[in-house]
Amino acid sequence: MTKTKKPLSFYQSVGNYFKKAAPHTGLDKGLLKQIKVCNAVYAIHFPVEITDQKTGKKRVKVIEAYRVQHSHHRLPTKGGIRYSEHVNQSEVQALATLMSYKCAIVHVPFGGAKGGVKINPWEYSQEDLEKITRRYTYELLRRNFIGPATDVPAPDYGTGPREMSWIYDTYRTLRENDLNAAGCVTGKPVNMYGIKGRTEATGRGVFYGLQQACANEEDMKKLGLSKGIAGKKVVVQGLGNVGSFSAAISQVEGDALIIAVGEADGFILNEKGLDIAKLIAVKMETGSIMNYGDAKKYGPEDRGKVLELECDILIPAALENQITLANADKIKAKIIGEAANGPISSPAEDVLLKKGKLIVPDVFLNAGGVTVSYFEWLKNLSHMRFGRMDKRYRQQGRVNTLDLIGDMVGTPVAQDVYKKYAKGAGEVDLVRSGLEDAMITAYENIHEISREKNIDLRTAAFVNAIQLIGSDYEGMGIFP
Repeated sequence: MTKTKKPLSFYQSVGNYFKKAAPHTGLDKGLLKQIKVCNAVYAIHFPVEITDQKTGKKRVKVIEAYRVQHSHHRLPTKGGIRYSEHVNQSEVQALATLMSYKCAIVHVPFGGAKGGVKINPWEYSQEDLEKITRRYTYELLRRNFIGPATDVPAPDYGTGPREMSWIYDTYRTLRENDLNAAGCVTGKPVNMYGIKGRTEATGRGVFYGLQQACANEEDMKKLGLSKGIAGKKVVVQGLGNVGSFSAAISQVEGDALIIAVGEADGFILNEKGLDIAKLIAVKMETGSIMNYGDAKKYGPEDRGKVLELECDILIPAALENQITLANADKIKAKIIGEAANGPISSPAEDVLLKKGKLIVPDVFLNAGGVTVSYFEWLKNLSHMRFGRMDKRYRQQGRVNTLDLIGDMVGTPVAQDVYKKYAKGAGEVDLVRSGLEDAMITAYENIHEISREKNIDLRTAAFVNAIQLIGSDYEGMGIFP
């Protein structure tokens, strides 16, 4: 009897991508080995008293959790914390590894890290989630796996600003003399030393990355598409934080046509376009996208078919390994923008590339979150919000310019023109500008490597990241 081949794990897929890129880097084999491995893995089990949601009784629950620091070529290390019942050491190692490469690609001076707590957060009360989060933070502190100069967590799947505020408060309580305590974690609420634009950052980065990819006329011509993202039919899998902002910004600012959205309980389709703002509101009010009115509906048994719809751009924004050998040959999208981490397995990618698909890889495309986290960290270390020093100065300069134009033409400039143009950049304006610049620059670097070496974008992204990390190690004098 023939044994069924076991699918590759997420970590194995990341390893395969590294292996594919390594020969193009020109780096020493020993240095490549150092860059590939995870430097530190912290596996934790700790008890927390929780309230059983079914019986209402108190009981002790032993929580399994991890924090992995992949690379110390730069400090601090940086990476999110995810709460999921599917968390395991291999997955966290894969995510930490990707974080090192993401940071390098967008020129953010961090090493990669990641954390995971093996729970389903929707099965716990807010009180119990706070207990788990604070105890996890305490465990990280005990082993120096958190701090503004050592390791800086952020939100990921199943966590958000609320959990980050608990982490910050716990750290501040235990390290009360640390002047830079607010920099111990990013993704905090704005009123607790967070930064405007962080919540939307990963989704907005996805938009900027896809917009830049679609701006390349030669690449679009190969796919039989017109230049630009406007009018392109888009399918989104997953309407969480990343998927919702990716879809909404692509629709509002990019004029893309979102025709389908899928979640765990099925998917909805309207070839004429969905109203994403309305869809997000429906989900928030009812808990499901399936309550949206103007669309065809397909139940949970068909949820995987959302990936197989005819479209120009497919945005997988859920979890890893959504496109595998089992469904790769059914993918009809011409462009796949990996908003999630690892949605395509490495064997499936080979199939897609042979079919001529343009894959904009996760290691670049969802780096918007860590880019804006970097801005938040800088804000926390400087103890001053962006724009505070020069916003009014720049605004007055624009007012003076418009006044001068009015004097020169002999007609005062209209008030609505003043409102539109005579303003200084606030924090969110600067954050968006910085993010857009980071994503555009990174894409152009990757695209150039891809063109020069005749390799796909993911391999080019890995080549870029590995070379940048390698140059740091060589700069330390550790390697000749």
